[in-house]
Amino acid sequence: MAARPQTLPAAAAPILVGVGLAFHDGVFAALPALAAFLGSALIQVGTNFANDYYDAAQGADTENREGFTRVTAGGLIEPAEVKRAMYLTFAAAVALGTYLVYVGGVPILVVGLVSVASGIAYTGGPYPLGYHGLGDAFVFLFFGVVAVTGTYYVQAAAALANPLTVGLPANTVTLEAFVASLAVAGVCTNILVVNNVRDKEEDATTGKRTLAVRFGYGFSRAEYAAMLVLAYAVPLWFLVREGFGVAVLLPLLTLPYALSVARTVFTETSGAALNPALERTGKLLFAHSLLFGIGLSFAEFPL
Repeated sequence: MAARPQTLPAAAAPILVGVGLAFHDGVFAALPALAAFLGSALIQVGTNFANDYYDAAQGADTENREGFTRVTAGGLIEPAEVKRAMYLTFAAAVALGTYLVYVGGVPILVVGLVSVASGIAYTGGPYPLGYHGLGDAFVFLFFGVVAVTGTYYVQAAAALANPLTVGLPANTVTLEAFVASLAVAGVCTNILVVNNVRDKEEDATTGKRTLAVRFGYGFSRAEYAAMLVLAYAVPLWFLVREGFGVAVLLPLLTLPYALSVARTVFTETSGAALNPALERTGKLLFAHSLLFGIGLSFAEFPL
C-alpha cells in the first residue's frame, strides 16, 4: 500500500521510450536498459515511501484526505518502519546504480545521486519541493527528461565500451532523446496535476502550496491540457525528422482515451471522481509510452 505499485507506469514509461529510440539508432543494450528500469522503479517506490512518511510527519495528511490510504498517517505502519523502508529502497537503488556508473561513468553517478536526493527532498528536508509549488517541475525533469535521456545514454555508452567515462561521449545524449523525453514528461506531470487538483482544499489548510493551491483549478486544468498537447505534439515532430516515419504516430491511438480522462479532470474536484482519473492517467502514460517506443523502434519505415 505504501509502495503504491499503481504509480510504477511512471518508472516504466521512460524506459520504453529510451529503449525504442536506442533500438532505432542501433545502440540498444538489454542489460543497461533493464538496470535502468529497476533503478527507476526503486527510486519511484522510495519516493512514495518518502511522501507517505514526510506528509504525515509534517501534518499534510489529515482525516479529510480524499486520496489513497497513507500507511503512516493512517496508523497502519509505525513511522520509523516507513522511514527505514525509504532508506533501504534508496540504498538498493544506489547499489544497483553501481553497475550503471560502471557503464555510464561520472554523468550517471551525478544523475543517480541527485535523483535520490530529490526523491527525499520532494516532501522532506528543510525546503520540501512539493510544498512550494516545485513538484510539477521535479516530476517533469526527473521522471521525464532525465529518465528518458538517461536510459538512452546508458545504452549508447555501453555500445562504446568505454567504462567509467568522465565526460559525455559524442552521440550519447542526442536532440532526439531530449525531445522524446518531453512526451513522457508531459503525461507523467499530469499524474501529479490530477493528484493536486483532488487535494487542493486539504493542501490549502495544511500549508502545502502546490500549483493548484497557488493558482487555482483553472490553472491546473490549463496545465493538464498543455501537457497533453506537448505529449501528442512530440510524435509529430519526429514524423518530419529524417529517418523517422509514420510509425511514430502510434501514440495518437490513445488520444480518445486522453480526452476522456481530461473531461473528468476539467469538470470534477472530488476524490470519488479524480481517484479513477489518477489511475487512468497512469494507464495513459504507459500506453502512450509503449506505443511511442514501438513507433520509434520501427520508424525507419517511411511514409
